[in-house]
Amino acid sequence: MKKVIIDSLKKYKFSSLIHFIFIGLNIYLLTIPAKIIGDIVDMLYDIEANEQNIINNIYYLLGMCVVLLTVRIIWKYTETVISRGFERDIKDKLFERFLKLKLKDIQNIKNGEIMSYFVKDTNEIRSAVYRIISHGARIVYTFIIAIYQMASGVNIYLTIATIIPILIASVLIVKIKNQVEKSFSKAQEKFTELSEYIQESTDSIRTTKAYACEKSQLEEFIKKNRRVKQNDNTVDIYSNLLTTTVNICFGLCYSIALLFGGKLVVDGQITVGELVTFNGYIGLFVGPVSWIPPLIARIKRAQISYKRLNKVFELETEKVNVKEKEIKNKLEGDIVIHDLSFHYPEVMDKALENININIGKGQTLGIIGTIGSGKTTLMNLLTRLYSIPRGKIEIDGKDINDIPIEVLRENICYITQDNFLFSSTLKDNISLFKEEYRTEEIKDSTKKAIIYDEISKMPKGIETKIGERGADLSGGQKQRVAISRAFLKNSRILIFDDTFSALDNRTSQALLENIKQFSGEKTCIIISNKVADVKDSDKIIVLNNGAIIEEGTHDELIHQHGLYNEFYEQQSTKADEGMLA
Repeated sequence: MKKVIIDSLKKYKFSSLIHFIFIGLNIYLLTIPAKIIGDIVDMLYDIEANEQNIINNIYYLLGMCVVLLTVRIIWKYTETVISRGFERDIKDKLFERFLKLKLKDIQNIKNGEIMSYFVKDTNEIRSAVYRIISHGARIVYTFIIAIYQMASGVNIYLTIATIIPILIASVLIVKIKNQVEKSFSKAQEKFTELSEYIQESTDSIRTTKAYACEKSQLEEFIKKNRRVKQNDNTVDIYSNLLTTTVNICFGLCYSIALLFGGKLVVDGQITVGELVTFNGYIGLFVGPVSWIPPLIARIKRAQISYKRLNKVFELETEKVNVKEKEIKNKLEGDIVIHDLSFHYPEVMDKALENININIGKGQTLGIIGTIGSGKTTLMNLLTRLYSIPRGKIEIDGKDINDIPIEVLRENICYITQDNFLFSSTLKDNISLFKEEYRTEEIKDSTKKAIIYDEISKMPKGIETKIGERGADLSGGQKQRVAISRAFLKNSRILIFDDTFSALDNRTSQALLENIKQFSGEKTCIIISNKVADVKDSDKIIVLNNGAIIEEGTHDELIHQHGLYNEFYEQQSTKADEGMLA
């Protein structure tokens, strides 16, 4: 995370230099109006004699306002460029990091927490950087320039006396800032809990409505929202206490300036105009001083957000170290699995045990089994979504760990059972936002997936936008749109993981026939709970409790009278009953 921040700030070093120069120029120019007003006050003792000088000073003051406005516009513009550019860079790197994280780590992060990273934490870091480069620079410049002008241009003893309350305020700020950090940390935790609850509630809105759970959901939300409010109030109390402390000390600065400065005027050591100028200088650094508490509080908040994001950046990523030309390397599709056993992190029971499979190039493997038997887990390992011990899976005679991840996944088209669709056009969903495919190729893939006719009837055809997660489509349409990806992507290994479950038997069989013609010399793996989907495979394995209990062709498995035969008889009976009905 530290490197990400440094690299981003380096991009804006020239803009930062311009920014700091114009902030310093702005602060210096702000001291001039106070001096002009002080001179005008001294000239008021003899208006007739000084009339022209007074008028000239007024014009000078107006001209200075125009110059100040120009300078301020420039440094505000550079400030915005740096701040928003920095925020964009952080979010880009964070999103890139999430894409590269291992699946086991991503699954341990809740959706609400992820949104909190992108919204709350990145904004806290951006805000802290913005305030450091802007408020921090202005505070430093103001103290140096204003105090120098006060000491050299008016009276050094008056300057020292006025600065004392500010030093006292600094000590109090240090005492209070720790409470700000503690209260904000707790507030951040409660905000994350609320975000996670909102995300979960919106995802389950159909279930909530179906079971009339709106009231209980609302009550729980109110409780969580109340906790967020209470913790935010605590943060505000301590933050306001910091501000109040500064304001009180600032009031003391003015009091000292009036009392001590008035005595100096009476003693003839300074003029009334110089006293007015001195009070104008005080007004210069009062603003920056009042920013110190919020700046400290903001930095503390940013530190907490930094630690949260740093945990994400410390997570291990998939090792992707491959050149663009290597990604296009083609695998043949010979797959051999030796004595593969696997259990998920922090789970003792094995999801797979002693799996041995040999799939030749161009063969079709059917996998059938009970729910939770390890079918999807096996495919997750084949695509290296989880770490695999060496010597367990080989493709084309090469250990799967020696094949770069991008090369492996470029050669595998994995149509998962969740059929995830993006809230974009059908074209983007099928091509997965890749511009290398022509529109005609995409349309041809929809024909093979038997969804073309239905898409053609939509208002904009292939350019029709669908709702979030494909909410505008039926279950069968979602599956066929997802299957279109397999016909479009020229991969050597095709995996269909329970992707025909929402289709009727006629459509499933037509699709399987298209897949058989399309696959040719491609290696194809079909996972299903329906015998009809796998019966024409070159080889079929039956999984149960993570182990292969049967394997062979359809006819061989029928004659074994095992679990596969049970599936066949049960589904045949249901099919007969459906025809009779």
